[in-house]
Amino acid sequence: MKLDVLSISKTTVGKKDLPRQFNELIRPDLIKRAVEAIQANSRQPYGAKKGAGMRASAELSRRRRDYRGSYGHGISRVQRKILSRRGTNMVWVGAVIPGTVGGRIAHPPKPYKILSKKINRKEKRKAIRSAMAATMVRSIVEKRGHIVPKEYPFIIESKIESLVQTKAVKAVLERLGLEKELERASQIKIRAGRGKMRGRRYKVKKGPLIVVSHVCPLLKTAANIPGVDIVEVNNVNAHVLAPGADIGRLTLFTEAAVERLAKEGLFMNNYKGPKIEKKKIAAAEKKEEKKPAKKTVQEKATPSAKKAGEKTKR
Repeated sequence: MKLDVLSISKTTVGKKDLPRQFNELIRPDLIKRAVEAIQANSRQPYGAKKGAGMRASAELSRRRRDYRGSYGHGISRVQRKILSRRGTNMVWVGAVIPGTVGGRIAHPPKPYKILSKKINRKEKRKAIRSAMAATMVRSIVEKRGHIVPKEYPFIIESKIESLVQTKAVKAVLERLGLEKELERASQIKIRAGRGKMRGRRYKVKKGPLIVVSHVCPLLKTAANIPGVDIVEVNNVNAHVLAPGADIGRLTLFTEAAVERLAKEGLFMNNYKGPKIEKKKIAAAEKKEEKKPAKKTVQEKATPSAKKAGEKTKR
């Protein structure tokens, strides 16, 4: 599949073949599994404090004619605390058990529960390739809710990676026909429910994703544009390409990012991670080699002294 390469000024510079990663069959089920694994692994353990709801001094004696005893009062043996009293006449209130005021919760969330999920490496890579393929299908991207320009899908010239000002990046995106998409993504709503008290006050829509080839100024420059995400091509995952497991995010790859995908074979099953130079490997092996142990005083001495030392040891 060949795509047009557009410059910053929206002129067609040339055409480029997409690498084999984009030829993957679209598998929403695999993408969902990969996204769920990422979401699960980012969760923090939470739970009730140990002993919460069980700190009330709610002790009752079951012996007859005992002070503060429940025997003979015609009441159940539930743990109770004293609300008020007059002499030995107690007014008790249930405590500790679930359903009572200040009592414990039945089956509370456990902080030691394992929340993480696992996924096979080949499945994860296949999910990424599948999500990348979905970003190049115009109908799927439109169905997700994005306002897509006429030229989409296309590749951007690598000059965009060196832009230093946020307003310059915004101007380029508007020039490429993403003005309405940026307006849609900038609509921020206040979250309903308790989430707005817990650091999640605003709901921000997901806008375009820009994939760059390496660490560049654009990673910081476009960070303040609402809805826009920027990521290195080697750090791409299913959650970024399909937020909430909803496939078809509007994604713009730079020319250098596409070249790196093809050259290094990222996210393919035969990919073995970043290559390390032979010089670095040799240097690491030398460090691992143990230095010979220092000679002791006996070893430095004459052979006769050695023998004498051995006899004393025996």
